[in-house]
Amino acid sequence: MPGSDDDLAPPPPIHHLPPDALHNVLLRLPLRDAVVCRPVSRLFHETLSSPFLALLPSLRLLLLRHPRPDGGGCLHAFDPDRSCWLRLPFTSFLPHQSFSPVASSGSLLYLWIDSSASPPAPPALASPSTSSFAPTSAHPPKALAVCNPFAGTYRLLPTLGSAWARHGTVLAGPGGVVLVLTELAALSYTPSEGSGRWMKHPLSLPSKPRSPILAAGARAVFALCDVGTPWRSQWKLYSCPLAALTGGWAPVERAAWGDVFEILKRPRLLAGAGGRRVLMIGGLRSSFAIDAPCSTVLILRLDLATMEWDEAGRMPPNMYRCFTGLCEAAAQGSAMPAPAASGNNKVKVFGGDGKVWFAGKRVRGKLAMWEEDDVGSSGGKWDWVDGVPGYGDGVYRGFVFDGGFTAMP
Repeated sequence: MPGSDDDLAPPPPIHHLPPDALHNVLLRLPLRDAVVCRPVSRLFHETLSSPFLALLPSLRLLLLRHPRPDGGGCLHAFDPDRSCWLRLPFTSFLPHQSFSPVASSGSLLYLWIDSSASPPAPPALASPSTSSFAPTSAHPPKALAVCNPFAGTYRLLPTLGSAWARHGTVLAGPGGVVLVLTELAALSYTPSEGSGRWMKHPLSLPSKPRSPILAAGARAVFALCDVGTPWRSQWKLYSCPLAALTGGWAPVERAAWGDVFEILKRPRLLAGAGGRRVLMIGGLRSSFAIDAPCSTVLILRLDLATMEWDEAGRMPPNMYRCFTGLCEAAAQGSAMPAPAASGNNKVKVFGGDGKVWFAGKRVRGKLAMWEEDDVGSSGGKWDWVDGVPGYGDGVYRGFVFDGGFTAMP
């Protein structure tokens, strides 16, 4: 039977390139374009292998969290470089329809999944320094899955009790290190130790840690603790080296800082660029009164090398008015809403590695974005991100994810 015209057609000219020349051409592609080229031909599929794609720069994304874990088997991510939204499917490799992303480190993404209807995870072995978990029928056991959505691979970590999933904050660091922090204890998992189990560490903190972060460059965990009274919050910064999670927590304070923790309302920590800076974001109080309204959102930055604070950014007034409801009220010709008048507007803050996003109930379908500058003196770059997909009228949350092939589960 004679072959088709396609079978008789000569191969494209790029097929005649020497392997070194072809590699040189493909290495100039952005990661997103290289991934799209993989199914074009057998040559591209074989050349654009995972080890080859690991040579390309990662794709810095903002990964949005679902307000509910049943998100339809996909997640939405924003590419700041191209100002476009991406859809990351998980159904092709993850046999769990109900999952919630919680943290990332490099190209690895961590998800809470319901492990009651999943393949068995590695057991959490009991020992004096580990904890055993007895799940109940009311709260099915949860497991952390680590995956690379670009490569389509995943692995389950040892199963945890449902309380850790409901009340714990997950932090991920280099080398596959994972921490789960609650009010009284922390769990750590380190693949290189080979134990295959979670290690439990009591927390010697005066209150529940607020917005803990892992500063990869300093290899330490930072968190805010409320040391005030039931009537007035008083925040203090604490830190702990990764190598001393048991008994290593200590306050971070300097006399020269003065009242740096008193000027912000509802402060929150995020990691600064390069893992050697700590960002503290909150509403700028107009006075030191308990019910003082906020005039804008202020971003302070702590340089871990010099241990000095400086002002990294301040939300423009016109942008902040949208979060207070003043823009909506002015467009409708109505009076200023009561929450805006009292200064009790909540702005959700998320991000990491020098990028911060802001969401609020009065700002629908878009986010405010701030990017830390390299020099550190320009106040950063502010902009709006429009076209946030899905999620109804919910308040968005998320974190930075470096999509790529640099690490595998």
